[in-house]
Amino acid sequence: MTGEYSAIKVSINDGVAHVVIDHPPLNLLDATLMLDLDRFAASMSGDDDVQVIVFDSADPDFFVAHGDMTITDDLASFAELPIAPEGDQSLNPMMRLHERVRSLPQITIAKLRGLARGGGAELLSAMDMRFASLEHAGLAQPETAAAIIPGAGGTAYLPGLVGRARALEIILGAQLIDAVTAERYGWVNRAVPDAELDHVVDTLAARIAGLQPGVARAAVEAVDAASESITHGLERGNELLGRLFGEPAAARFTKAALAAGAHTRDGERRLEAVFDKLQ
Repeated sequence: MTGEYSAIKVSINDGVAHVVIDHPPLNLLDATLMLDLDRFAASMSGDDDVQVIVFDSADPDFFVAHGDMTITDDLASFAELPIAPEGDQSLNPMMRLHERVRSLPQITIAKLRGLARGGGAELLSAMDMRFASLEHAGLAQPETAAAIIPGAGGTAYLPGLVGRARALEIILGAQLIDAVTAERYGWVNRAVPDAELDHVVDTLAARIAGLQPGVARAAVEAVDAASESITHGLERGNELLGRLFGEPAAARFTKAALAAGAHTRDGERRLEAVFDKLQ
């Protein structure tokens, strides 16, 4: 699949798609990279064989440096980029791209080793999860220093990740946020030693890809429903739970867990190991 793109490399193994952004010299989010990411996301929208998408960068210094600043020379051409043509055309192309990524049916996870500012940080914020290199990662929304505001979804995504006050701090402060602070704020799931980043993300991706069909998507839908209101979240969660309980796998796995030691003192002390053997 790599040959189909010029700015990304794609490989698929055991239900996990690995997307490596490889767009020298800086991995700028320009028209070339945007169109590649959009075509890839479109190809994934109906792919039931892929459960997880892991995004990475071939450049250890930059995940995506930021958006292409030269678009200010020709805003009309930028506005006409054929990104997510079925999306909301009142949004600019970067917003449409990030909304397409955010709406993918697969679980999206990012490995952040280097820097991601502006549109690069917003691409990360559109994903389901982000894991950062403790030593090397950094994120920023520097747009206000250039007399604008984040224009690729940052003002919409950040409050849900870090809260209103910290979103304003990030946007109005326009400073680089290190991995430790990003973890504390909730912008990334975890900041882990660089040597452990691949293992942490790849292990999680494999676990999710190994879940029974429909389980991961149901979890996402239930969590997202709660963002509207607790009541709606409970109602939607109950509906999705009932649907999964109706599948043969639920009864089969429950019986297998009981046979393997669940409901016993020894089994409950090592319940995660019990469940691991069921997969």
